[in-house]
Amino acid sequence: MLIITGVLMAGSLGASPAQAATAPPLTAAPCATDPATGCLQGTIKLPNGDPAVGIKLEIAGAGLDTVAVTGDDGKWSQAITAAGAYTINLDTSSIPDGAVLDSATKNPATVNGALNKNTGYVFKIVGGTTAADGTTTQTPTTDAGTGVTFERFLQQLVSGIRLGLLLALAAVGLSLIFGTTGLSNFAHGEQVTLGGLLAYLFANVLGLNLILAAVISVAICAATGYFQDALIWKPLRRRGLGTTQLMIVTIGLSIALQYAFQYFLGASTVRIDQANPVTVALGPVTLSAQSLISMGIAVVIIALVGFVLVKTRIGRATRAVSDNPSLAAASGIDVDRIIRLVWTSATALAGLSGVLLGLVLNGVNWQTGLQLLLLMFAAITLGGLGTAFGALAGAMIIGLVVELTNLVLPGDFKYATALVILILVLLFRPQGIFGRRERIG
Repeated sequence: MLIITGVLMAGSLGASPAQAATAPPLTAAPCATDPATGCLQGTIKLPNGDPAVGIKLEIAGAGLDTVAVTGDDGKWSQAITAAGAYTINLDTSSIPDGAVLDSATKNPATVNGALNKNTGYVFKIVGGTTAADGTTTQTPTTDAGTGVTFERFLQQLVSGIRLGLLLALAAVGLSLIFGTTGLSNFAHGEQVTLGGLLAYLFANVLGLNLILAAVISVAICAATGYFQDALIWKPLRRRGLGTTQLMIVTIGLSIALQYAFQYFLGASTVRIDQANPVTVALGPVTLSAQSLISMGIAVVIIALVGFVLVKTRIGRATRAVSDNPSLAAASGIDVDRIIRLVWTSATALAGLSGVLLGLVLNGVNWQTGLQLLLLMFAAITLGGLGTAFGALAGAMIIGLVVELTNLVLPGDFKYATALVILILVLLFRPQGIFGRRERIG
């Protein structure tokens, strides 16, 4: 589905009451996909959730040349009968006063329409300032030190909890790998990316059900962890390579995977779910339905991991290997088997994190995991290296700090706070919250 998300500033954002009273109702022609028909369709909404009416889009390509207009419900649709490239040009003169098309958005945009399928592209409309001569320019956006309200604080707080839960899925696995092998896996972020990209391939390219696509994606990610240990890490461990050498291998693997993703799927951001996001208002806080479901899944999986580590024989064996591999081997525990299980579980958790992040963030690209890697390392360092519960606590703290920092810092600069936390932890409590102080000398 082609989704156009309008974020319009308060002001003159619609027709006057007199115009509304005399204007005829607008309706968008419905469109349904079938083997001979594809659909281009979307929705434009105002910030308060009301539909934006009368936005015009010129659509041309594959023998088609027409204009689509948003109806009273803010929706528009256009049927296509031939696959191919279509150019969609949003008529900026139909945008209400006080708003403009974001300068970073391509207009016109080219999309590849297909039969029996909905095709997606995102146009972004932002607030603007109208001058005396009637021209409107984009208003510079900055959150630094302005607009801090209690409602916005609550919104960022919930967003921090959401980020912390999804970050914890990946960080727990990364911490378990370090605990059982002593290896800092710099390729762990690419497992997150792999999960999101596989979900996109299965759900959109192959047309599978979203839940089935997610399950298959997580299973494939788990398999990559199994074979990584079988083919790379176990042979290297048996050759006696140190953790520094193994860490360098993970850096090379990370770079190789990043450019493999870019080569096969391109550098653009792809969407796992092409449907319009459904928002849910919880008092002053607004979240998408995908966010609520993802948070629920994360809580259940994290609780299940904790139960396995504390209440099962495999969990106790994993903690024994993490504490002292030599003593665990002497007591009859198959250390290699436990490490293989940890690699498999850790990559599965990372893949699930990638799928859920792709749904929550409404997109995934070749460097999604790389952007989160510093946050993951900050989380496990803060919680205590090698401790699963420490990784959970660290991830929640990092998620909250990163999102709340957005109240005073602009844009993605908020992620730099993870580096500040990492430095402070190493300076004042290098063992982390749940880590144990080690004697040196």
